Amino acid sequence: MKKITTDNIHPDSFNVAAIDIGSNAARLLIKNVTRDEDGSLHFQKIQFVRYPLRLGVDVFRDGEVSKERSGQLVRMIKAFRQLMIIYDIAAYRACATSALRDAKNGKKILKDIRMKTGIDIEVISGDEEADIIYNNHIEKYLALSAHDGEEKQCFLYVDVGGGSTEVSFIAEGELKASHSFNIGTLRLLCGTVPDGYIETMCSEIRSLTNGSGHCTIIGSGGNINKLYRLVPKKSKLKDRITLSQLEKLYSAISAMTLEQRIRQLDLRPDRADVIVPAALIFINIAKGVGATDIAVPTIGLSDGIINELAVMISEGNLP
Repeated sequence: MKKITTDNIHPDSFNVAAIDIGSNAARLLIKNVTRDEDGSLHFQKIQFVRYPLRLGVDVFRDGEVSKERSGQLVRMIKAFRQLMIIYDIAAYRACATSALRDAKNGKKILKDIRMKTGIDIEVISGDEEADIIYNNHIEKYLALSAHDGEEKQCFLYVDVGGGSTEVSFIAEGELKASHSFNIGTLRLLCGTVPDGYIETMCSEIRSLTNGSGHCTIIGSGGNINKLYRLVPKKSKLKDRITLSQLEKLYSAISAMTLEQRIRQLDLRPDRADVIVPAALIFINIAKGVGATDIAVPTIGLSDGIINELAVMISEGNLP
């Protein structure tokens, strides 16, 4: 955990921030955290910024981040820092994932950012990324709302990013396994995913869940959120997208040109291309574990980072 400011921090109300530098986009999330007398924490989003940096385009094609995109990254982090100061952040954590894990010049870039902005960015492993996403603990709320006898069902967190797909398997209320696969939307678009790797990934995931009964998939990330929003309202289930709906969407959007997805679906260019391979990955994983739908609670890596920070601060574990 890193601190921006520590003045006037009250353990029962404070602001924390998470920076998530992914392969397709970078995000700054700031939340206010309040604590009740019983110790329970409540979160309110007060700022969210997403910038389509697309580091993976350089890294998965050329093996390193270009000079131009490195400059964009520095300018973006400077802007994020100013926002964190404005919102009087008690603490932040900045994490970089698949693209900077693979970039040959990743360490040099992060050192340059630290010197020019004072922001320390950690490159986290795929397994740690999966663990942080799991720290959102959405499965507890799903279990509470389940029908009688379903509380012991298993859950599979699935986060599809630009460079990797992270999964965490939960059964009997415990995290059984977390794993990261080097398959993501930008890797697929760049043609750097080996033939048959999707099938290999699904086979490994299926081996985790075999014998555990019905498995509920919890999808995270911008792509599954957008896919859920594209489902017609009249046929939409609350916070869920069925496999049938997802397959119909995939069939429709994959038949469109990029320009049609931008114009007809009102998608940003950096979403319009990656949403197709994202749907394909989710469909294959759902079929692989026999899931009929995907829960879409609108969470991601940055939410998990903030949850961790909030617990540390509320328990008095400032560095």
